[in-house]
Amino acid sequence: MTDQYEFTMLSAALADGSAHIPCSFEVFARRLPNGRRYGVVAGTARFLEALTRFRFGPAEIETLAAFLPTKTLEWLESYSFGGDVDGYREGELYFPGSPVLSVHGTFAECVVLETLALSILNHDSAIASAAARMANSAGTRPLIEMGSRRTHEEAAVAASRAAYIAGFTATSNLEAVRRHGVPGAGTSAHAFTLLYTDADGPNEKAAFAAQVRNLGVGTTLLVDTYDITAGVANAVEVAGTGLGGVRIDSGDLGVLARQVRRQLDDLGAKETKIVVSGDLDEYAIAALRAEPVDSYGVGTSLVTGSGAPTAGMVYKLVTVDGRPVAKRSSHKESRGGAKAAIRTTRATGTAVEEIVYPVGSTPVIEDGLDAIDLCRPLVRGGVQEPSLPGLDAARELLAQRLVSLPWEGLKLSQGEPALSTRFVEAPA
Repeated sequence: MTDQYEFTMLSAALADGSAHIPCSFEVFARRLPNGRRYGVVAGTARFLEALTRFRFGPAEIETLAAFLPTKTLEWLESYSFGGDVDGYREGELYFPGSPVLSVHGTFAECVVLETLALSILNHDSAIASAAARMANSAGTRPLIEMGSRRTHEEAAVAASRAAYIAGFTATSNLEAVRRHGVPGAGTSAHAFTLLYTDADGPNEKAAFAAQVRNLGVGTTLLVDTYDITAGVANAVEVAGTGLGGVRIDSGDLGVLARQVRRQLDDLGAKETKIVVSGDLDEYAIAALRAEPVDSYGVGTSLVTGSGAPTAGMVYKLVTVDGRPVAKRSSHKESRGGAKAAIRTTRATGTAVEEIVYPVGSTPVIEDGLDAIDLCRPLVRGGVQEPSLPGLDAARELLAQRLVSLPWEGLKLSQGEPALSTRFVEAPA
């Protein structure tokens, strides 16, 4: 989980002794994805867990021996991060320049963590940011994450977790259920209905009957494998008016939802829910807000780059032996110095701005405003802080933070970040 240039830098620094200079690195995004108004921090707990396992055993050393000298290999054999980590909580919002994660230690022990930190935080934050927009569009209607078949097998597990933080209610990915405790959901696909085809042709009622016998009448039946009107009629005939739900997976979902709702009501199945799926994103979900839809299944647009563009976070060196350092390259600049952040709010709870300031200083807060500390201790002396908030706490935090945004900040239309970031410079 480490790019090769991290090891070549390490090796050169070990050779001349600079590897042991105290340093600070910072994870931040220079900008939000085009048109996005906020970002959501996710993946912090996964990074901290991965940090406890970040070791170099015989197999790793054997690979590295192809290009690293013995001195570097010996150092890596005993590697264990012994520094400090501070950062935003999972479920917190971030904006351009927010110090999402700060890593403090020697240059050597910090530099090898770049890829580990960025691969986790960039992926999970991108998914959570997209999922939050979808959850906001859905309102109180449940969302099921079902993107596992559209992404890498491990990314799918992380995506389920990030989506749950952002307000999704369940996932079809059972490894996310096992590993992270995300609620699971799922019934059947078109293949199950097609299975019940004999010499006389398709037998949709037989498929529905088999599912109901196994899962009970509270199950959700997929009704658009063949003709959707016949599918709804067959579903209610087999399960009765107590049928839990029907799922529509294709076509003009708004038109079909209205048609199916009328048909279910006419058949006496007034409490049967309608689940829709099929290439949904936040815009499609918003467009269905006025339709008789009860829940949504979302996959492709959540876990792929088109729906969840990269968070664009970077990992930059900001202090060397206590002195601020900064990159000056055009469009890739960084701000030197170890930083912390607060968010000011009005008495009503509405957020006003994010203030990023040098660690050790006290930012000036406008009269009448309150402030929320955003950077929390996560690791001290290589040991994770006890009792860090869990997954449900992250989910609750994000719900609170979204409510605190100015109403314009929740619009789906492209616009500027919902909050501005004010940077306080270190005293000369």
